[in-house]
Amino acid sequence: MLIDTHCHLDMLDLAPYNGDINAALDAAHLKGVRQLLSICVDLNNMETVLGFTKRSGIYASAGVHPLQGDGLITDDTLLRHYAKHPQVIAIGETGLDYFYETSEQAHEAQKTSFIHHLTAAGDLGLPVIVHTRNAREDTLSLIKQYGNPNSAGVLHCFTEDYDMAKAALDENYLISISGIVTFKTADNLKETVRKLPLSSLIIETDAPYLAPVPHRGKKNEPKYVSEVAQYVADLKGIRYEVLLEATAANFHRVFPKADPQQQLALFTS
Repeated sequence: MLIDTHCHLDMLDLAPYNGDINAALDAAHLKGVRQLLSICVDLNNMETVLGFTKRSGIYASAGVHPLQGDGLITDDTLLRHYAKHPQVIAIGETGLDYFYETSEQAHEAQKTSFIHHLTAAGDLGLPVIVHTRNAREDTLSLIKQYGNPNSAGVLHCFTEDYDMAKAALDENYLISISGIVTFKTADNLKETVRKLPLSSLIIETDAPYLAPVPHRGKKNEPKYVSEVAQYVADLKGIRYEVLLEATAANFHRVFPKADPQQQLALFTS
């Protein structure tokens, strides 16, 4: 099964589809996509994200991105409320980003928000979707201190080195690979993907960001996850179908609320 494990359906450029989200999802279906995880980055927009889950095969996460600034959470009440929704299968996108935010005050606010996400997820038995950039040590430290290795999570859109990936694997986390792996400058990431066990990997688009080659420079969309999958399969020296089977099994192992039988079908009005 081909799964886009991380996309932002509320942010897609729908101009090529005359503003119709269902047409964009049909395009993904025709490329083989059967499940999608639509990621929330701002709880103020959570109802919109949940709206997409009315279509079969689409799930949601509940979380606040570390670059939300004033929107970062200082308690997890609302997070826990949304996590009760049957189609919410993960907490996040959360984490730490010290690349765009360099002040210690911003870092502390991010840490507080991240800890609330990790704690809520651990209590609820849900996986955490983690964004990390220029914050390796703090990210791993907080995962180890506040995370629940039984429900674990994923380092999404992974761009770090093998050592960080291995440290995450030791906490039962998955490593999610995006279209970045197709970029000419991504030699270190390509080597990391070759070294990682197949049982540790899932794939994503992070749409509308980071469209894979040959679409780089365009707006990304879920249908392009098939090209990420093919590229990763080629790096691993395995058949495309083997890659899909393994990554789907990994996803459903770590995201057990996602029902493999609930799949995206062509839209009928």
